[in-house]
Formats: sequence, C-alpha cells, structure tokens
Amino acid sequence: MPEHITVEQVKELVQAGHIETIAVRRHLHAHPELSFQEHETGEYVAERLREQGIEVRTGIAGTGVIGVVQGAGPGRTFCLRADLDALPVQESEGLPYRSQNAGVMHACGHDAHTAMVLAAGKVLHGLRQEWNGTVLLLFQPGEEKIPGGASLVLREGALKDPVPAGIVGQHVTPELETGKVGFHAGPFMASSDELYLTVKGKGGHAAQPEKLVDPILITARLLLQLKEEFEAWRKDRQLVLGFGRVIADGATNVVPNEVKVAGTLRTFDEDARAELHAWLPQKAREVCAAHGGSCDFEVRRGYPVLVNDGPLTARVRAAAEEFLGKDHVVDMARRMGSEDFAFYTQVMPGCFFRLGTGNPKKGPAPGLHTPSFNIAEEAMGIGAGVMVWGALRELAEGC
Repeated sequence: MPEHITVEQVKELVQAGHIETIAVRRHLHAHPELSFQEHETGEYVAERLREQGIEVRTGIAGTGVIGVVQGAGPGRTFCLRADLDALPVQESEGLPYRSQNAGVMHACGHDAHTAMVLAAGKVLHGLRQEWNGTVLLLFQPGEEKIPGGASLVLREGALKDPVPAGIVGQHVTPELETGKVGFHAGPFMASSDELYLTVKGKGGHAAQPEKLVDPILITARLLLQLKEEFEAWRKDRQLVLGFGRVIADGATNVVPNEVKVAGTLRTFDEDARAELHAWLPQKAREVCAAHGGSCDFEVRRGYPVLVNDGPLTARVRAAAEEFLGKDHVVDMARRMGSEDFAFYTQVMPGCFFRLGTGNPKKGPAPGLHTPSFNIAEEAMGIGAGVMVWGALRELAEGC
C-alpha cells in the first residue's frame, strides 16, 4: 500500500462525494430497466464516467459499460463489478424517487451497487498519481436473468485487455446491520437452474371426470412425489427444489388439456446437480405416465456455485477490517440464493461480500425482491470505501 494514502484520506474522499452518490442511486432507482434492456442506464453510467475523465468502453455484453482507471505507472489490474438491471416488480407508493417505469423496480439494490462502483472509481481516479496499475470498473447487464450478463462479459473477452488479477463484487443485505460487511471464503452462494414443465392430459367438462385424464390432478401428484423423493434423497446436503408457478388455465367447469409449472433447483454440489438434471425429467415422465398423462420437462442451466477465492477473500476482509474496524466485519453463512458473479469466480480469483443496509432499531427491513425494498443510503459510503481500500491493497500486492 502506498504509504502516503491513508484510510482517513479515503474516508474523507468518499464522504465528500456521498451526496452525489445518493443522487446517482436515486436517479437510477427512479429509472429502472429490465435485464439486457439497460440502454439508458448504461448511457447514464458512461456519461458519469466521462465527466470524471475516465476512459469508457461501451456495448459490453450489449448494454454494459467498463470504466478504465489508469494509475501513475504499470502494475496489476483489478476489477470492481456492479450490476445494472432491475426486476419486474411494481414498487410500493411512498418514496419521492420511486420507480417511474410501471412494473419495473430496483428491488435488489443494483442501483446502489452501480452508484458505489461509480463513487469508488471517482476516488481511485482522483488518487491515480499515487498508485500503479489499472482498475476496471465493470457495470454488467442482466444479472437477474439466464444466461447472466457475467457469462456474456466473459464469452466476448471483455476482461482480457488487460486481464484482472482478481475481481470484487458486493450485494446489499437488509438482514445485516448498516455499518457492517460480511465475508465467506470458499463456496458461498448456490448454483441455480430453472425448471419448466408441461403436464399433458385430456381435458374437458369437469362434470364428466370419467372422460378425462386430468392434468391438474396429475400435476398435484407429481409435485408431491417429486418433493417427497427429493427430500429423502438429499438427506443433509444443501440442495433445494422448489416450484413457484403453476398455471392450469381452465374454469370452474373446464379442465384444461395441460398445466404449466415452473420451479428452481439450487445446489452446492455440482455432482448432485448433474444427477438431478437427469433424474428430475425421468421421474416426472414416469409419474405422469403412471396416471395416463405425459410431461415435457426442460432444465435451463443457470449460474454455477459462487466460490470465493480464499487468499483474495482474506485480503479483502483484512482491508475491510482496516477501513471499518474488526468489530464491523463479520462471518456470513452460505446462502441458497445465487449470483452470476459466480461465472467470474470460475476463471479468476473473486471475492463477493455482503454490505449491511438494515437498521435493527426500526425493525425488520423489507426483503430483497419485494415492492417495498429500500436501503439505508449511509451504507453506500461503507461499500464504496471498502472497494477503494481493497483495490488499493490488491494493486500494491504486485509491487
């Protein structure tokens, strides 16, 4: 670490830009865009980078942006990552900066992630004569939707010029108190796959069940049997099978010909994941056939297990402890949620940490992906600061 850059100096610079960081986050919150449709969001981010004098690369995986912050001389390259997309959620009333796009909302905190990486980039650019190397500010599209913007960023080689020695990302977390950050080395977040089923039978008049092969009843039996056999099979392993959408588009006296079902599979075990990809469709077809029906079963492979690199995570955690104090850095348990940041961790050392945005004194905060989700905006200075200090430490590692 350059001796003339101090934690106190970084804190002052982050705090000096905090009002701007809030304004950026609120602008993004009011103008959300869905996955792979982040055209205005990407343009806005690019313009903010240009205003700071930072080199800009656009069109990353479609709508993404990379800012290139150059230090005083050659050295390592490190990457700070944010995500641009919002969710198809109708926001609750109340906020003066609530979403202006009906049915679209930043209900997962990506507006804050983007604002924090912009803030971190501004501080690093302002200190560029004090460090060597390169920091890439990656604003990727489509984190919320398969195939995941991260996979496309890597596929098109957007991080090969120059290749980062490591990458850091973060995620706001309402269940963690504002002022704290959480780390977990090794496997941290589960893989995720989407399951799509069409259960087929023979519909007709509900008053004539003898003439039907009722796909609704077959679906009910199928879901119960899949869950029961899955639970017995998985034992104590961290695996989740869930179904969140069942559509039988009939009427009170009309049984449809088919039922549409959608669900998710989450694992921390790639071998078990592969086995389930084969077992689930086979078992579904067997159950449906046993009741006179049939089943189309599609597994859409999603994100892999997110594995935080041990040495990098230890170093970023140490940087967080220096920046915040050890009492504000905690251990996080594994999470069955998934993140396309996992793709980066397959090809380079990665560290994905959680940023506390909750306030226990006010009671439980609204959860992620809910219409009333919001964050404590003072947490953004913490997230941006940890990213700056972590990046400076990583750049110094290669000196």
